[in-house]
Amino acid sequence: MSTSAPTMEKPATTQSPENNKSQAIAWVLYHFGNSGYPAVVAATIFNTFFVSVIAKGAGFDKGTSTLLWTLAVGLSNLLVVVSAPLLGALCDYSAAKKSVLFGATIGCIILTSLLFFTGPGSVVLAFALITLSYFMFSTGENFLASFLPEICTSENMGRVSGWGCTISHLGALIILLACKAYVDWAQATGQQPAEYIPMTAVLVAINYAIFGLPFFAFVKEHAKPKTLPAGQTYWSIGTHRLMETLNDAPKFQDLFRLLLTVMMYTCGTSTVVVLASVFAHEVMGFTVSDAIMLFIVINLTATGGAYVFGEIQDRVGSKQTLLIALSLWLLSVLTLTFSPDLTIFWIAASLAGAANGGSFTAGRATVGLLTPEGRAGEFFGLWGLACKTAAIIGPISYGLMAYATGGNHRLAIFCTCIFFGVALALATTINMKRGQEAARQS
Repeated sequence: MSTSAPTMEKPATTQSPENNKSQAIAWVLYHFGNSGYPAVVAATIFNTFFVSVIAKGAGFDKGTSTLLWTLAVGLSNLLVVVSAPLLGALCDYSAAKKSVLFGATIGCIILTSLLFFTGPGSVVLAFALITLSYFMFSTGENFLASFLPEICTSENMGRVSGWGCTISHLGALIILLACKAYVDWAQATGQQPAEYIPMTAVLVAINYAIFGLPFFAFVKEHAKPKTLPAGQTYWSIGTHRLMETLNDAPKFQDLFRLLLTVMMYTCGTSTVVVLASVFAHEVMGFTVSDAIMLFIVINLTATGGAYVFGEIQDRVGSKQTLLIALSLWLLSVLTLTFSPDLTIFWIAASLAGAANGGSFTAGRATVGLLTPEGRAGEFFGLWGLACKTAAIIGPISYGLMAYATGGNHRLAIFCTCIFFGVALALATTINMKRGQEAARQS
């Protein structure tokens, strides 16, 4: 099965170390380029702008506005899940993984820049642009991850994954600082949010183009085109492989336990990422500038978390690293829920940042360690499928809770603790030695 990336053979051993190094650098720099989208559009500025300005301008209350935002995010991830088998099969037989990633990158850049034309009451336009741009971004994330086993070895996979995550958070930090400088200037000149916030999307698009597009000049397409079997379509092949991979669950039980763990904790992480600034605005009274500063702090701690967890994973083991990260997530969300004042809130947010950096790099690299040789695209595609399914369930569950309670954001965020608790319990059942042995014998 290939859900969002092609099944790749082991890269040729004739590649020079310098070539592998240049590809790894390009892979890491792409993270710097696309980091602005989740930081500014999904997590900090545009989510709050959508809820408090765009939807409010159309007459929606805050509970309904929050639900609309989560529905846009959920729909975008549903598109990823539905299209994944088709795109995966297309790339397997057409050797087009790099081309699809390029299309997703260009699409996200263009659609994000078009957010410049949104404002109070433009719910339909904003909903469509958010849904489609998020779909492009998420599709690109899946394909980018499947390059990881090709540009490094099992010995340094944790470190390279950690560097990618670290640079991603560093990039988010820099674009947030740039947006804050612009927002502060705009506010000083007397502009209203509807006048200056749309421009932040343009800044995101420019950053994505500058640092994301060079990837395609350095990283090679390793797959070879194959003839499409008679009577088969890309869709039939993709869906058939999905079923085949799911049927392999007993054989790769630890890998599938890991993927289920990833899905559960991503329900929580995706919720916090896309709704933390909404929570801060509605519960703690944060302004746009405050929300940007919040995510600057979160990205600082996330950068440190990604680097530290990436380094220790190759020393203490991936399972232990993931358990530590998930425990930190549970602690941070519980503290966030019951934070009585701003000081406790800031502490909880900092812990969440460190946990996010750790759980992402640990989870991604652990999938690589348990993946059989020659099936990287297949299982990283399933990893992407698990993440995007979670990104539907998590945010929409928050939105429904906020809608049902008339905008009770504390209760909505508390419900995410269930996801982290279940993920932590599942992670303890993973046997890394057995899982790696199953991968070697396949």
